[in-house]
Amino acid sequence: MSKQILRDTLAVRQMIEVSANNLKDQVVSINRCTKVVKGGKNLSFSALVVVGDQHGHAGFGMGKAREVPMAIRKAIEQAKKNLLRLNLKGTSIPHQVLGLYGSGQVLLKPAPDGTGIIAGGPVRAVMEVAGIHNVLTKSIGTSNPHNVVKATFDALLQLKNADHVAERRSKVAEEAHK
Repeated sequence: MSKQILRDTLAVRQMIEVSANNLKDQVVSINRCTKVVKGGKNLSFSALVVVGDQHGHAGFGMGKAREVPMAIRKAIEQAKKNLLRLNLKGTSIPHQVLGLYGSGQVLLKPAPDGTGIIAGGPVRAVMEVAGIHNVLTKSIGTSNPHNVVKATFDALLQLKNADHVAERRSKVAEEAHK
């Protein structure tokens, strides 16, 4: 999926009502930005945060402020507004999928119980807050955390469950498993 499709998917999504006390947040990256002005340097910080309820709902947000805690707080508020419902199969994902965003690619593969989360940095953070406990991942291309997180969400939005596919094909779900 391209950037446009990801934006359209985020724009069309339904508002998800998840109580704030059930949400777990995780800071993915904090970046220090410096702006040189006549009087010296103005420092600010940007934060990338993912939040989720560990039961198939997750979102990400970015915040920018003069201090790190305020940037994190802004990012968490934005992430709560961008929560998405994900199609999971137990503690794993239903099928293999490749997510794209910019030059970042993330490959997600389902894994049997007991495998754990085989993922690096930003992808691991997304999997933990989404409630995916058994998955194999590979990040290809850029290591930029912003692009990797967006590519991971692109992949997670492509997941389809067997009932949905069977309905689209006008079949019974048991036939779709064959």
